[in-house]
Amino acid sequence: NWFSEAEGDFPDYLMRDYRKVMELKYGENPHQRAAYYSEVGLRRHLLSRVTQLHGKQLGFNNLYDLDAARAICDEFTLPCVTIIKHNNPCGCALAENLATAYDKALACDPVSAFGSVIAVNRAVDVPLAERLAELFVEVLFAPDYDEAALEILRRKADIRILRTEERRQTNPGEFDHKRVSGGILVQDMDGDSEERDEMTVATRRHPSEREWGDMIFAFRVAKHVKSNAIVLAKDLATVGVGAGQMSRVDSTRIAIEKARSSLDGAVVGSDAFFPFADAVELAIGSGVSAFMQPGGSKGDEAAVAACDEHGAAMVFTGRRHFLH
Repeated sequence: NWFSEAEGDFPDYLMRDYRKVMELKYGENPHQRAAYYSEVGLRRHLLSRVTQLHGKQLGFNNLYDLDAARAICDEFTLPCVTIIKHNNPCGCALAENLATAYDKALACDPVSAFGSVIAVNRAVDVPLAERLAELFVEVLFAPDYDEAALEILRRKADIRILRTEERRQTNPGEFDHKRVSGGILVQDMDGDSEERDEMTVATRRHPSEREWGDMIFAFRVAKHVKSNAIVLAKDLATVGVGAGQMSRVDSTRIAIEKARSSLDGAVVGSDAFFPFADAVELAIGSGVSAFMQPGGSKGDEAAVAACDEHGAAMVFTGRRHFLH
């Protein structure tokens, strides 16, 4: 398409064709009609090579949340469970198997997980299916299912079970757009996540290997949380998520309040810089030992000084990940 071939400015005119994939149960609310369309010319879309194995007709919110859940799972190679509610993760974790990852993800916010969309990046087995049978889940998405696991899950009338035959990837030339009154805003996709060798340690103390792993995990999850986004993580699991607040300190406060376990040794992933030291000091006072953020604020010096004063570590990634 034009975007994959463009090297300079965006074109003066933008023409795109869409093909209807399916009618949806309803829109964001029951009084709104809805359908899902895929863009003609792209190699893959949200539901390409996806089979619904069980459950009712899909709705607008189901697909919107599914897209968010898939995007987070695709950040990781280890077994991953992502629980999405209202397009934000209320739990995400990595582990040696899906059942353990699910237990860790659910522990982050079990109340919000009711009526959620869940995506995993491994075949669903019996131990995971038995756990999922205890929770009301709107949609479950996985690359495959053991037959015995499917038998357990199909006893639940309301769950929509989806199976995909391919890992989700960004299409070459695909771009992001958001609808505004009378038009659309167009931008590049917020693509690959930063790697450790691209980052800078800003504090006197360098993170431990455990902190590095937890921070990279938290920062990659924060990339998919509505801004302002603060993700608290420990042992490769979210333990508190602060989303969609107008100030970073409020998102930090919410993430801390959401935490159901001790934050001693937990880390913070922040989608944007800390303009002041207040959120950093609040997190350190709750037990946080390390921070990962883009940097680039006039307040960087104060944030780093707060970490140095308390022996915390702070890493700058150099790239912001606002999401609205």
